Amino acid sequence: MKTKIAEFLADYIPSLSKEEIEQLIETPPTQDMGDLAFPCFRLAKSYHKAPAMIASELTQSMQKPEFISDIQAAGPYINFYLNRAEYAGNTLKKIVSADDYGHSDEGEGKTICMDYSSPNIAKNFHVGHLRTTIIGNSIYKIFSKLGYKVVRINHLGDWGTQFGKLIVAYKRWGSKEEVEKKGIQELMDLYVRFHEEAETDDTLNDEARAAFAEMEHGNEEYLKIWEWFKEISMKEFMRVYDMLDVQFDAFTGESFYRNMTPEILDMLRQDHLLVESEGALVVPLDEYDMPPCIVAKSDGSSIYATRDLAAVLYRKKTYDFTKCLYVTGLEQKLHFKQIFKVIELMGYDFASGLVHVPYGLVSLKSGKISSRKGNVIYAEDILNESINKTKTIISEKNPNLENKDQVAHDVGIGAIIFNDLYNQRIKDVTFDWDKLLNFDGETGPYVQYTHARAASVLRKAGYDEITKDDIRALVGKADFNVLTDDASIALIKELDRYPTVIKSAAEKYEPSVVARYSMDVAHAFNTFYRDNQVIVDDDKVKTARLALVAVTKEIIKDSLSLLGIHSPERM
Repeated sequence: MKTKIAEFLADYIPSLSKEEIEQLIETPPTQDMGDLAFPCFRLAKSYHKAPAMIASELTQSMQKPEFISDIQAAGPYINFYLNRAEYAGNTLKKIVSADDYGHSDEGEGKTICMDYSSPNIAKNFHVGHLRTTIIGNSIYKIFSKLGYKVVRINHLGDWGTQFGKLIVAYKRWGSKEEVEKKGIQELMDLYVRFHEEAETDDTLNDEARAAFAEMEHGNEEYLKIWEWFKEISMKEFMRVYDMLDVQFDAFTGESFYRNMTPEILDMLRQDHLLVESEGALVVPLDEYDMPPCIVAKSDGSSIYATRDLAAVLYRKKTYDFTKCLYVTGLEQKLHFKQIFKVIELMGYDFASGLVHVPYGLVSLKSGKISSRKGNVIYAEDILNESINKTKTIISEKNPNLENKDQVAHDVGIGAIIFNDLYNQRIKDVTFDWDKLLNFDGETGPYVQYTHARAASVLRKAGYDEITKDDIRALVGKADFNVLTDDASIALIKELDRYPTVIKSAAEKYEPSVVARYSMDVAHAFNTFYRDNQVIVDDDKVKTARLALVAVTKEIIKDSLSLLGIHSPERM
């Protein structure tokens, strides 16, 4: 509608292009002020008149097109009132004619690499890892919807000095029996004990650095222990990924790139970018207002920056990405800024396609999460607690519900995901059980319940499992004059803007745009449902309203799927 109005206005405003006019068109705060409005402030300079006068004169000169029912000047604005029946019909027909509404081909032939989740081997999968996994999974789905090929990479934290620490701890205080018995928890306990002991005995840190250097030089005993720890960890991670219904295309962690780091150092030398500083090798970045990027430690062992540089070049060569996104905590902002700058200094023009997508910290009420101190909350515990609480609510409110366990799983997991994605990713999250598991208000279960309510209405009308062909048939038979009340039009407007929402979410790397949209649709649907009885004797009224219910149900389901949330048919 914005485009059509912009085309119409272009005939009356020659000083602005159609595109400029479309960018200026606004949605009024209330429906009584019209459906769309054009502000005349921009025209004051060229017309040499007050904006209100310009609005009045332009309105009087206009010949109203068929898709507009009224045009009114209101101060400096020209307000447009749509022909509601025509708008409702055009919008619903447009939606059902698409095989996948909101999909576009803008990403055709383009590849995006995504680096997210990336838990550390030998450490539990905690709420911090949960954030990157949930955010990354949603961004992957959003870009896939726009036609991009998205490569999902889990850059496991499976190399570095921390493994020297863990091997020292295991050889000093651990046993094979205890690790086999307790699994990753025993590895965590050993890691915590190392840091406790190292506070009073700094020689432990020297031992750890030496142990990691041995690993880098191929110590078979240490590498065998490391591989064992890795297998134990992956079982834990895959259990969480299965709960979240998250998959990856590659689990190429830091260790995958360890043999590529000598080549990176050679390339940096050839480009005259390396200097020695206190025994370490660095790329100076002071002229870019950054500290130096350390690429090799004084003992010669590699550092994660070197491995990240190797990963960038490997991914470009392997996948020829248009963009490579890194979904990590805000505290890594400087690190990635340094990495991207070094890639640029090496002469690679694709550096402009490297994007850090930061998110805020997750903290407990008692303070920041720290695996060194054992102050963590495990992702699996959170997910299970949410599922169990949902089961309790179902038992109280709908004890005869079919597939109770599956519904509890979908709603419990959905509550966690929606809670995370509803606010902008950059905001810090304080972990609070009471807030997280509150099933009232602006929550995932509220949107899921709205979907289930729409499904219930359709079942009452005889559509136990409504198909796309059924929906198209309903829209084809609908009399759109039925859908001209305020609540119906407000809902149709929400459905209309779905493709724009998806594009906006992709441009901003911001799943909250989709999450808030799904809430807006749910609110609009529930207002429509309150104001309009759907199952009525009048077939004309019933058919039109059922068509709107069916289309809304599909868009709620699709928008939730972009967040990684399932939509139960019954709740």
